[in-house]
Amino acid sequence: MSTRKPGRESREASLTLGRRFLRLFAALEDSAIPDGDSHFATAFGYAGNVLGLTENLTACAYLQQTITALVSACQRLMPIGQQRAARLLWELKPAILVAAEASSTDTDTAVAFTPIIEIASMRHATLETRLFIS
Repeated sequence: MSTRKPGRESREASLTLGRRFLRLFAALEDSAIPDGDSHFATAFGYAGNVLGLTENLTACAYLQQTITALVSACQRLMPIGQQRAARLLWELKPAILVAAEASSTDTDTAVAFTPIIEIASMRHATLETRLFIS
Protein backbone atom coordinates (compact mmCIF):
# COMPACT_ATOMS: atom_id res chain seq x y z
CA MET A 1 0.00 0.00 0.00
CA SER A 2 2.80 2.43 0.79
CA THR A 3 4.19 2.17 -2.74
CA ARG A 4 0.79 3.20 -4.12
CA LYS A 5 0.95 6.44 -2.12
CA PRO A 6 3.93 8.43 -3.40
CA GLY A 7 3.24 11.44 -1.19
CA ARG A 8 4.55 11.13 2.37
CA GLU A 9 1.43 12.94 3.60
CA SER A 10 -0.91 10.40 2.00
CA ARG A 11 1.09 7.45 3.33
CA GLU A 12 1.25 8.83 6.86
CA ALA A 13 -2.44 9.74 6.86
CA SER A 14 -3.41 6.25 5.72
CA LEU A 15 -1.16 4.60 8.33
CA THR A 16 -2.50 6.89 11.08
CA LEU A 17 -6.10 6.12 10.12
CA GLY A 18 -5.25 2.42 9.98
CA ARG A 19 -3.74 2.45 13.50
CA ARG A 20 -6.68 4.42 14.91
CA PHE A 21 -9.21 2.17 13.21
CA LEU A 22 -7.50 -0.99 14.52
CA ARG A 23 -7.40 0.41 18.08
CA LEU A 24 -11.10 1.28 17.89
CA PHE A 25 -11.99 -2.09 16.38
CA ALA A 26 -9.96 -3.96 19.00
CA ALA A 27 -11.66 -2.00 21.79
CA LEU A 28 -15.14 -2.64 20.38
CA GLU A 29 -14.50 -6.33 19.70
CA ASP A 30 -12.36 -6.86 22.82
CA SER A 31 -9.61 -8.36 20.70
CA ALA A 32 -5.88 -7.94 20.21
CA ILE A 33 -4.41 -5.50 17.72
CA PRO A 34 -2.29 -7.23 15.06
CA ASP A 35 1.42 -6.44 14.99
CA GLY A 36 2.93 -4.00 12.52
CA ASP A 37 1.66 -1.01 10.62
CA SER A 38 -1.52 -1.17 8.63
CA HIS A 39 -3.01 1.23 6.14
CA PHE A 40 -6.68 2.07 6.57
CA ALA A 41 -7.77 -0.15 3.67
CA THR A 42 -5.95 -3.21 4.99
CA ALA A 43 -7.13 -2.53 8.56
CA PHE A 44 -10.70 -2.38 7.25
CA GLY A 45 -10.15 -5.66 5.41
CA TYR A 46 -8.76 -7.24 8.57
CA ALA A 47 -11.84 -6.15 10.53
CA GLY A 48 -14.15 -7.56 7.88
CA ASN A 49 -12.32 -10.87 8.03
CA VAL A 50 -12.48 -11.03 11.84
CA LEU A 51 -16.21 -10.31 11.67
CA GLY A 52 -16.66 -13.10 9.13
CA LEU A 53 -17.83 -10.83 6.31
CA THR A 54 -17.33 -11.80 2.69
CA GLU A 55 -14.71 -9.95 0.69
CA ASN A 56 -17.42 -8.37 -1.46
CA LEU A 57 -19.42 -7.12 1.53
CA THR A 58 -16.25 -5.77 3.15
CA ALA A 59 -15.32 -3.98 -0.08
CA CYS A 60 -18.83 -2.50 -0.30
CA ALA A 61 -18.65 -1.27 3.29
CA TYR A 62 -15.17 0.19 2.73
CA LEU A 63 -16.22 2.00 -0.43
CA GLN A 64 -19.38 3.32 1.22
CA GLN A 65 -17.34 4.61 4.17
CA THR A 66 -14.78 6.21 1.87
CA ILE A 67 -17.39 7.89 -0.34
CA THR A 68 -19.31 9.11 2.72
CA ALA A 69 -16.13 10.69 4.11
CA LEU A 70 -15.44 12.42 0.78
CA VAL A 71 -18.99 13.76 0.54
CA SER A 72 -18.70 14.98 4.13
CA ALA A 73 -15.52 16.85 3.20
CA CYS A 74 -17.32 18.35 0.20
CA GLN A 75 -20.07 19.60 2.50
CA ARG A 76 -17.47 21.56 4.47
CA LEU A 77 -15.79 22.94 1.37
CA MET A 78 -18.72 23.70 -0.93
CA PRO A 79 -22.34 24.77 -0.63
CA ILE A 80 -23.76 21.23 -0.64
CA GLY A 81 -26.65 20.79 1.73
CA GLN A 82 -27.52 17.68 3.69
CA GLN A 83 -30.27 16.64 1.28
CA ARG A 84 -28.01 16.92 -1.79
CA ALA A 85 -25.24 15.03 0.02
CA ALA A 86 -27.66 12.25 0.94
CA ARG A 87 -28.89 12.08 -2.67
CA LEU A 88 -25.30 11.84 -3.95
CA LEU A 89 -24.60 8.94 -1.62
CA TRP A 90 -27.85 7.24 -2.60
CA GLU A 91 -27.16 7.64 -6.32
CA LEU A 92 -23.63 6.28 -5.93
CA LYS A 93 -24.78 2.98 -4.38
CA PRO A 94 -25.02 1.15 -7.75
CA ALA A 95 -21.50 2.32 -8.69
CA ILE A 96 -20.20 1.14 -5.30
CA LEU A 97 -21.67 -2.31 -5.88
CA VAL A 98 -20.14 -2.51 -9.37
CA ALA A 99 -16.73 -1.35 -8.09
CA ALA A 100 -16.76 -3.84 -5.22
CA GLU A 101 -17.66 -6.67 -7.55
CA ALA A 102 -14.95 -5.65 -10.01
CA SER A 103 -12.37 -5.49 -7.22
CA SER A 104 -13.08 -9.07 -6.21
CA THR A 105 -12.99 -10.49 -9.74
CA ASP A 106 -10.22 -8.46 -11.39
CA THR A 107 -7.36 -8.26 -8.90
CA ASP A 108 -4.62 -8.25 -11.56
CA THR A 109 -5.45 -4.79 -12.90
CA ALA A 110 -5.99 -2.87 -9.65
CA VAL A 111 -4.46 0.57 -10.11
CA ALA A 112 -4.42 3.79 -8.16
CA PHE A 113 -3.01 6.64 -10.22
CA THR A 114 -4.09 9.96 -8.73
CA PRO A 115 -1.22 12.40 -9.29
CA ILE A 116 -3.31 15.55 -8.81
CA ILE A 117 -4.54 14.35 -5.41
CA GLU A 118 -1.01 13.35 -4.37
CA ILE A 119 0.45 16.72 -5.42
CA ALA A 120 -2.36 18.58 -3.64
CA SER A 121 -1.70 16.52 -0.49
CA MET A 122 1.98 17.39 -0.61
CA ARG A 123 1.21 21.08 -1.03
CA HIS A 124 -1.50 21.06 1.65
CA ALA A 125 1.01 20.31 4.40
CA THR A 126 2.88 23.54 3.68
CA LEU A 127 -0.12 25.87 3.52
CA GLU A 128 -0.39 28.58 6.12
CA THR A 129 -4.08 27.83 6.72
CA ARG A 130 -5.33 24.28 6.34
CA LEU A 131 -8.88 22.98 6.41
CA PHE A 132 -8.01 19.35 7.12
CA ILE A 133 -5.33 17.52 9.06
CA SER A 134 -2.15 16.96 7.02
